[in-house]
This record gives sequence, structure tokens and C-alpha cells, in this order.
Amino acid sequence: MKTIQGFVLIDVDVAALNNAGSDTTTNLENAVVTKKIYKNGKQYPYVSGQAWRFWWRETLRLNHGWELSPVTREKKIAFTEADPFKYPDDDIFGYMRAGKKEIEDPDTGKTKSVNVTLTRVSPLKNSAFIAVAYNPIVQNWSSMSRQEGDAVPYGKDEYCAIMKGMFSVDLDQVGTFSMYARTGFQNINEEMKKWALKNGAKEIEDPLIRDAKNNPLKLVRIDDSERLHRVQDTIRALKNLSGGAKQITNMADVTPKLIVLAMFKSGNHPFSHLAKEELGKPVFSIDALEEVLRDYSEQFDGPVFIGRRKGFMDELDEPLQNLAESNDLLQYGSVNQIIDKFVESIKF
Repeated sequence: MKTIQGFVLIDVDVAALNNAGSDTTTNLENAVVTKKIYKNGKQYPYVSGQAWRFWWRETLRLNHGWELSPVTREKKIAFTEADPFKYPDDDIFGYMRAGKKEIEDPDTGKTKSVNVTLTRVSPLKNSAFIAVAYNPIVQNWSSMSRQEGDAVPYGKDEYCAIMKGMFSVDLDQVGTFSMYARTGFQNINEEMKKWALKNGAKEIEDPLIRDAKNNPLKLVRIDDSERLHRVQDTIRALKNLSGGAKQITNMADVTPKLIVLAMFKSGNHPFSHLAKEELGKPVFSIDALEEVLRDYSEQFDGPVFIGRRKGFMDELDEPLQNLAESNDLLQYGSVNQIIDKFVESIKF
């Protein structure tokens, strides 16, 4: 198994990145609360993993020219085209398209309903963003007062926070599709397979799943150059990541201020505890980083890349420089420089 493992810190001030609807605890008729979660008895703001994925998709559309898979709404469900050959976001972000189709039974001549559900587990997995350290969420009072008569008051939650998030990309799964009658594994149908094989895709043996006679089942894989391009775009998009609620009056920069990237030989995520709360402040632990480099040295498939934006946690500059000079496993630089270097190192 070969994966990309990533860890990011973002830094926002007076932000409201992901709201959770109306506030029922206030006398204000119009008040909105932000998403928050309790940890050790304290409230921490967070951004859902779904919101992060939405920002990521939109950045790929706006900055990398991706044609996103159209969304269809039927009653209480919505789904994309579920065509990973045409739409790279269906490949990278996964899909579930449930449905049935009426066909004529060749034996009886009668019409019957067949299941045409397609599902795919996303090669890209990500956490939520959550504040590293406790910083109270404040509800501020605002008003609309441009009209005649009384002002219309409303409230909104706002916070300052350094937030951490993690992600992983399964490189073996990118651009690779199965047709097994199991949820998450019926990625494509027979018509899609035939089209793909006529247009440059190839069949490969599944390294894990075999049939009753112990023969490996077949997967359909697109050209490696296109697979690589999709992965590189996905990682590069982090340089221009944008999104979040209340951007008109609470504009927040959600690009990484610190990022850790590595090729890995398993699905484990080694970077989850690099940031912690210490005496009420968010810190990045050099000790934790050194431990990860020691404990997982045999699992890394190349250097560990660390990027930091100047002006953010400047106290890390000297120890990270020293660590990079003394450890061949580590490369250190600015965020965008490191993302570009890492992207060029990606290999299947």
C-alpha cells in the first residue's frame, strides 16, 4: 500500500468558517451559531470534514480547471454522475449513486427492474479542522440599519483559532476501479468498463481479492500519467484553498500556515499529534516530530516535507532548520515551496 499523509495548521482571526444554524439560546430572533465540540469540558470551534472537502473541490475547479461532476437531485437524495473517467473529482472524492433501471428480460420478454447502484470509497480522506487550543467563542451583536425605522438586530458566533487537520490519499486506489457486487466496490458498470478499455485504460490484477478458484480478480486502471496529474492537482490546490462562511465580513485565509507531507508505505497516519495545547496556547511539538521520524523511519517512502509560513510560529524556524540539516529524512522550507517540491516527488 502506498499513501500520501498530510497534516496542516490554519490560523484564522474573528472567523466563522462553518456555521450550524439558528441559535435557540438567545433572545435575538436572528442569531447563528458556529460548529463547536466539547473536549475536556471546553468548547472548541471546528470545521466539518464535508466543508473542507467542498472548499477543496471548488479550489480544484477554480484554480486547476477541473470540470466537476454534475449533481442531480431526486426527492430527498442527490448524487453526482458517478463517472470517474470523465470527472476527476468523482475519482478522487468518491461517490454513491443509487438507482434502478427498467430492462427487458431476454428470456421472458417482460420488463424487470435491475439495480444500477454505483459506489466508490474516496481515495482522499480527511479529518475535520478543529482548534488546537481553547479560545472562547464569542457571540457578537450586529444590526441591519440602512432601512427606515428600527434597526434589525442579529447575532453571530466568531472566534480566533489555530486549527489542525489531517488528510490521506490512497495512491493505489486513484484512477483504479473495481466491479465487485459490494457496497463501495461496484465503482463502474460493464458499459463504462468497455468505454475505458477502448480509451487507454487497462485491466490489472487485484493484489488482494481472489475468486473461489484463488484467481485474482480484475481492476480497471487509467493511464498512470493521468493518475499522477490528478494527485498532483489535489495537493497543489492546498496552496490556494479558500472557503468558509461569513467571508464578506469575516474574511479568513484558510491556506495552510504549516504543512507536513510524506509518502508512506501504509495507511497509518503518523502526524496526528504534532500540534497540542500547552499552557493554554497552541504549539507544534518538535519532540513529537522527532519521535515520528524515528518510529516510522522504515515506513516513509522518501523525505518528510515541512513547510511554514513566515510570521506563523516563527519560534519553530531555528529548530526545524537544525533538524533538517541533521536529518536526511526531513526537508524544510516555505509552504508553497514545500508543496511544489513534494508534488514533484510523488511516484506510483
